[in-house]
Amino acid sequence: MMTTGEPMPVCAPRPSWEEYFMEIARVVATRSTCLRRQVGAVLVKNRQILATGYNGAPRGLRHCLERGCLREQLGIPSGERHELCRGLHAEQNAIIQAAYHGIAIQGAELYGTHQPCAVCAKMLVNADVTAVYFAGAYPDDLAMEVFEEAGTRLYRMA
Repeated sequence: MMTTGEPMPVCAPRPSWEEYFMEIARVVATRSTCLRRQVGAVLVKNRQILATGYNGAPRGLRHCLERGCLREQLGIPSGERHELCRGLHAEQNAIIQAAYHGIAIQGAELYGTHQPCAVCAKMLVNADVTAVYFAGAYPDDLAMEVFEEAGTRLYRMA
């Protein structure tokens, strides 16, 4: 209990909703088992978290941390030859987690640590995700074209 005359404690400024969900996406990314890039995604609707996902191997399979990265070994640049990766992307895992638990994501927004790739963009468009907030760049111009044509709102955050 404070007594009269004591200064009020100084609190950090309250984050906006966008900053709040992006920070959660960054924490989710810390669970990633990818050797090249740690990515986190959060699906949100009406300011409620519906599902999260991070990039990594499918359930029950050994992670890249344990067996290595074929794309790295072959020197494949980022954004190319996704079919050689044993992992799922964070956005894919968030969609799968929602479906697995019977959570409707139609009309949701996605907060991700990185710009989605074209495959994830197409999945998000078909799932009727209406907006994508992302921080890091990703070398995939087709993804941006898909979002633009679909009318998905895009927001680049710091």
